[in-house]
Amino acid sequence: MTRVPKSPPVRLESAESQRLRVRVLKRDGWRCQACGSMSNLEVHHARFRSQQGDDTDQNLITLCSRCHKQLHR
Repeated sequence: MTRVPKSPPVRLESAESQRLRVRVLKRDGWRCQACGSMSNLEVHHARFRSQQGDDTDQNLITLCSRCHKQLHR
């Protein structure tokens, strides 16, 4: 198996990052996609940046802080 060298993640500028966050929250109906909660919402990378995940709508999902913490355990 050939290993692909990791490249450093590209970080969005804060204004661009905020626009992307709001776009994902709107797309997901301002609800946690795991439990349906509408409070303490966060945007989660399905594929982590450390694993070459990117900051695109397709790689982001809305989760509440509780579900987000559970996912990272």
